Amino acid sequence: MTSTTDTAKHPRGLYVLFFTEMWERFSYYGMRAILFLFLIKSASEGAMGLSEQTGGAIYGLYTSSVYLLTLPGGWIADNILGQKKAIWWGGIVIMIGHILLAIPGSEAVFFLGLSTVAIGTGLLKPNISSIVGELYPEGGARRDAGFSIFYMGINLGSFLGMFIVGYLGEKVGWHYGFGAAAIAMFLGLVMFRLNGHHLDSLGEPPVEKGKFTFLYVVAAALVLIAVLLVSGVLDAISLAEVMKYVISGITILYFAYIGFFDSSLSVVERKRVGVLFIFFIAAALFWSGFEQAGSSLTIFADRHTDRVFGGWEMPASWFQNANSFFILLFSAPIGALWIYLNRKNLNPTIPVKFGLGLVQMGFGFFIMYWAAQYAVEGIAVGVGWLTFTYMFHTLGELCLSPVGLSTYTKLAPKKYYSQMMGLWFVAASLGNLIAGVFAGNFNEENVADMPSLFLQVCLFGVGLGLLLILFYKPLKSWMGGIK
Repeated sequence: MTSTTDTAKHPRGLYVLFFTEMWERFSYYGMRAILFLFLIKSASEGAMGLSEQTGGAIYGLYTSSVYLLTLPGGWIADNILGQKKAIWWGGIVIMIGHILLAIPGSEAVFFLGLSTVAIGTGLLKPNISSIVGELYPEGGARRDAGFSIFYMGINLGSFLGMFIVGYLGEKVGWHYGFGAAAIAMFLGLVMFRLNGHHLDSLGEPPVEKGKFTFLYVVAAALVLIAVLLVSGVLDAISLAEVMKYVISGITILYFAYIGFFDSSLSVVERKRVGVLFIFFIAAALFWSGFEQAGSSLTIFADRHTDRVFGGWEMPASWFQNANSFFILLFSAPIGALWIYLNRKNLNPTIPVKFGLGLVQMGFGFFIMYWAAQYAVEGIAVGVGWLTFTYMFHTLGELCLSPVGLSTYTKLAPKKYYSQMMGLWFVAASLGNLIAGVFAGNFNEENVADMPSLFLQVCLFGVGLGLLLILFYKPLKSWMGGIK
């Protein structure tokens, strides 16, 4: 049931979720825009003064944890709270985390704040996307268009967040930027509380509560990681390396259990789970390149790009806003394009859209391969190199990310609905972790290796993208008629 009977329009609930997510993404992307710089800038600049390798590991662990925790966040909604309460309480936890980050002078409080934001985001993020999917029970191109509109809210929030928090963090004070992120999440909570009634009966708590075994396992794992870090058995760099394999292993086991061992699923549902696993791999590779925006590409902007205009130096974090600008520019036309092509029976299949997304991400890194050649020679390049890289990454994102969100809501077995949304975000978790670890290679003594590092990402992205395009027919058949 939606808030309007006119199926030609989008339900009012979409716009409630649009603005709630906009403010949450303001807080997340705004803080993320300055996080890596805060970690690696010197103590004399008010930052933490860590090495690129350690800073990259911490950045990767944080951003990956944000998405990895969407898996228990989806489970909590499916089995205990329901989606609406999960969004509400997740937002409160996020706000508390940003308040902790805004307190200067204590590394312990800072890392506690990072952990708190990650936990809250894991609770909020998969469930707000799940309700968007439930607003369109008929599925089809209209649901894709709805997700594209929702995606505009994400990127409007990230654009404003990176612009405001980036300026405050780099030009005024790092902790002022973190404080602005807390205010944004508060505004998102107010929006959701005042307008949540437009969601009707969607996202309510389940009638029967699930068993808590899964939560006990997650809690035990978090406690074990904390003990290993505090005791010094693991540092951030080694933990990041271990977590790459842990996340991959958890994902494989989860997909294997759902696809092979749950006898309640039909053959068609099992095949769809198999397709979702392939899309997971594609998404993880895409995000491992795309999420270089906050790590290696930010280093390139800070150290190898001419950012001075009329004597004023632009904050390096502002380059990340190119992605949000291009999203706002292209998302509505591309959403309309999918609907137009669907009417003409020319809409590309989902595997082809995924493939196009990967190819365009790879091409963006081909541009950076050439820009890095100048950096090796000690030449600061113009802003156009990063700008065009972000443009191709954005076009790739629009082919893959909103379509991927919509696809997971279409193909996921009903009993695993929010958990499968969590798995979609686990792909982003793995990609973010790889992006952070990858950025550790970009220290000032390692500039000569920069072109080959960018070229590696290009080749992997283009290669897998072409494979998806070539094998779209068998993947389409496994989807069991879902478009």
